[in-house]
Amino acid sequence: MLGNHREIEAGQSWEVDFFRPEDAPGVVKLFLSVYGEAYPIQTYIQPQLLIRENTEGRIISSVARTPKGDIVGHNALFRSAPFEGVCESGAGVVHAAYRGGHGIFTRLVSHGQEVAARQFGIEAIFGESVCNHVFSQKMCYGLGWISRALEVDLMPAAAYEKEKSAPGRVSSLMDFVTIRPRPHRVYIPRSFDTALGLLYSGLDDERELLTSDAQFPSGSRTVVGTQYFAFAHVARVAVEKSGIDFKARIEKEERDVRSQGTVVIQVWLNLGEPWVGAAVEILRARRFFFGGLLPRWFDRDGLLMQKIIGTPSWDGMRICFDHAKKLVEIVKSDWKKALL
Repeated sequence: MLGNHREIEAGQSWEVDFFRPEDAPGVVKLFLSVYGEAYPIQTYIQPQLLIRENTEGRIISSVARTPKGDIVGHNALFRSAPFEGVCESGAGVVHAAYRGGHGIFTRLVSHGQEVAARQFGIEAIFGESVCNHVFSQKMCYGLGWISRALEVDLMPAAAYEKEKSAPGRVSSLMDFVTIRPRPHRVYIPRSFDTALGLLYSGLDDERELLTSDAQFPSGSRTVVGTQYFAFAHVARVAVEKSGIDFKARIEKEERDVRSQGTVVIQVWLNLGEPWVGAAVEILRARRFFFGGLLPRWFDRDGLLMQKIIGTPSWDGMRICFDHAKKLVEIVKSDWKKALL
């Protein structure tokens, strides 16, 4: 498939730069060497797909390239939030011979934050720091990103089968950094006033916090977009607008994704709506629990609610920093309340 099976020489110098079309075979070879043919995101194991996605701006890849043209590291910015000004930093991988103190991964992520984000007009970045090890947590912390949410049991253990690093499903912290500030007003559901107060403390932007006491406006309708990720058995329901039909709409979405075998259901609510608290109470009645704060998710901030089918792998989490440990305690406590 790649047409070049030459082994990569260890110990070369390297530079971090934007992806070029001629890098595609090397990026694919790198992903296959680490994750194997079963890697679920086809973009990174099909050269023409990777070239197209970068050319059309849906992915902004940064690569670590040696003087011989070998690709020894990759990371990307891509849009996975409802608001296009927010990008996820992910698809990070480093060649086995270039790990362990070389600093490649940190440089790749920093290139996305310091160079790509400003060149491409990105307003905020987040990353998913897995909780089966602490390396990505330390890197994000070192770059000034702060954990604002916890995605419980996000990925199956099978995704880490080659490196044997996860006995059960793997949770992820969502770490955020603001590139371009946008102060605005948000509404805090009474059920989560303490939790969100903690998560808003130290935010690298300004917010006016008001209590959400309103009811759904008369005649309002719910607008959602649902994604289902079959390989992970995860569904994500983005509630752009919530209305008087919210209860019926959520029941339908949950029924549909459960029929596909989902084990993790995430719901994203818009904290810019004065009646967001009413939507929260409907979800809590259906045993959804608190996940955290999603800065700039809908341009205005979002709230993560989630539901796990079965018992989450709490004991498998490795958490490095006190702020994140407190976040895990809050999420786990609300999960227990949701079971009552």
